[in-house]
Amino acid sequence: MNRILLTDSYKIGHFKQYPADTEVVYSYFESRGGDFNVTTFFGLQYFIKEYLMKPITQEEINEAKEMLTTHFGSDKAFNLDGWQYIVDSYGGKLPVKIDAVKEGRTIPTSNVLMTIENTDPKCFWLTNYLETLLVQVWYPTTVATISRACKQIILKYLEETGDTVGIPFKLHDFGFRGVSSVESAGIGGVAHLTNFMGTDTLQALVVAKKYYGSDCAGFSIPASEHSTMTSWGKDNEVKAFENMLEQYKDFPIIACVSDSYDIYRACEEHWGTTLKDKVMNHNGTTVIRPDSGSPKPVILKCLDILWDKFGGTTNEKGYKVLDPHVRMIQGDGVDLFAIEDILEAMKVAGWSADNIAFGMGGGLLQKLNRDTQKFAFKCSAIKRDGKWNDVYKDPITSDFKKSKKGRLVLAGGKTFPISVFEEPVVAGLYNELEPVFKNGTLLRDQTLDEIRKITNSGV
Repeated sequence: MNRILLTDSYKIGHFKQYPADTEVVYSYFESRGGDFNVTTFFGLQYFIKEYLMKPITQEEINEAKEMLTTHFGSDKAFNLDGWQYIVDSYGGKLPVKIDAVKEGRTIPTSNVLMTIENTDPKCFWLTNYLETLLVQVWYPTTVATISRACKQIILKYLEETGDTVGIPFKLHDFGFRGVSSVESAGIGGVAHLTNFMGTDTLQALVVAKKYYGSDCAGFSIPASEHSTMTSWGKDNEVKAFENMLEQYKDFPIIACVSDSYDIYRACEEHWGTTLKDKVMNHNGTTVIRPDSGSPKPVILKCLDILWDKFGGTTNEKGYKVLDPHVRMIQGDGVDLFAIEDILEAMKVAGWSADNIAFGMGGGLLQKLNRDTQKFAFKCSAIKRDGKWNDVYKDPITSDFKKSKKGRLVLAGGKTFPISVFEEPVVAGLYNELEPVFKNGTLLRDQTLDEIRKITNSGV
């Protein structure tokens, strides 16, 4: 992969557009608002390790020169001398410095999350050349933010109606098949695993191990799909269910999709009558999955049937909990709002949130974009002829697009000008933007376990 080409075409010629005495270009990355009033920062380490650590090569320069000469119809647009200087003077290592908040931190929107500046005056053009690549941190950060919001909702209902001990496995990642690429599945899947422990996105385990030091970041269970159930034929559906119990009798949890024909008959006759003894004698839990229809009425009716067939208890909070041998999972049409609707309907009907888990696919990894949290990367300061100058935009047509000025720090989840920290530290404030990368060297290497501790701390 040619890293020189991981940018927008119009940035290729920007080295000619800065003032002649430019020495340093300083830019920052933030969420300007969006669907959530906070943002959980995650994924920068992946992009640094994957794209910035390996030195730029002469082969990349040669390939880029050839392609961009054709692309622009001229050899004058490409900064050949600039890239050659990086290879000749730094062995291809990028002379930039990146500072960022710790991954896993949840910060109010409209605050700086990351800054970048060049460390060699001859490479002032490099800072914003890297914008296109670095802004893609928006994706894992947004997934982590959505996943955290789901966790908060589920926790709320567990606290009100059940037991919070089960929260790590209450939202399962079903998103691999619905994303735009294997890379999205990997880094988005890990972003979810900063909040939960359940996933069917195996690529997330690969990325978590390679980039975040996790031997096994997430877990799953044996589960059926419609092809394995319907292959037995409608008249033999109960045998398909029975086969699941037989094949996985040594597993503590199994899940079985049960709506291939009639979800209510499946709950009442197959699971609740014919196979009841085997379910109750199974040393674990059978999780029944509806996969069609309007979730709220389907779930509530299934819960009623399962209660009638398997019984349960009323917990100390006054909500019904099915016998531990049976539970439900909803994985169809699930997003943040559906989770809340379902759990509220269950609460009103007297059911504990302990009875259900959720699987989330497109709503977790794909139904989002850069504007979900309105991410932006902007130049806010420039050093010219030895002097720092504020840089900003302030369009009269949009207050929202007004950008920040000067060099920035983050303290207590709020953005301050760096001048505050050039004086003695006031009231215990410290800069939360830590050095992460400088001149080709990774300066901070967080493990997924460390990140999880931060996300679980609620900050």
